[in-house]
Amino acid sequence: MNTQPIIERMDRFSSVLPALVSGLSRDEALWRPDEKTWSILEVVCHLADEEAGDFRPRLQRTLAEPQVQWEGIDPEGWAVARRYREADLEEVAARFVAERQRSVVWLMGLGRVDWGRAYQHPKLGPIRAGDLLGAWSAHDALHLRQIAKRLFELAGRDAPGFETRYAGEWGA
Repeated sequence: MNTQPIIERMDRFSSVLPALVSGLSRDEALWRPDEKTWSILEVVCHLADEEAGDFRPRLQRTLAEPQVQWEGIDPEGWAVARRYREADLEEVAARFVAERQRSVVWLMGLGRVDWGRAYQHPKLGPIRAGDLLGAWSAHDALHLRQIAKRLFELAGRDAPGFETRYAGEWGA
């Protein structure tokens, strides 16, 4: 497993995320195209919570004690219980950066690792340490795409009666 580029991408994402959301108004940060979709603020809160409460601790547990059950997570429930919509975007982005820095330092210090070591998930079956590391980086990309989509949708919202197709939707 080539961990170096994965960890480097994860490290770069800790710079990309705050730059991407910096300067957004509260209205922009909270805007949703519908009630089922997360706002940019909710996505950033999710990223911070997943960093501290999902990927790093689950990878640590899988490497150290793969037979021990993982702590449960509830991303949808966290959004409500932790009142994501009341959070401050810049504070949450800073919390994500601090947690990601802890993660990157930990990952860089691992040394030789058995990336094939697996946790037996009760619903998903075996999840190897390498699966977790790859998914961790992919998770960043999925939410980067989600934030970019929200920014694209905001452009349309803020230009009512006008088209955004010139941005590239015409197909060259």
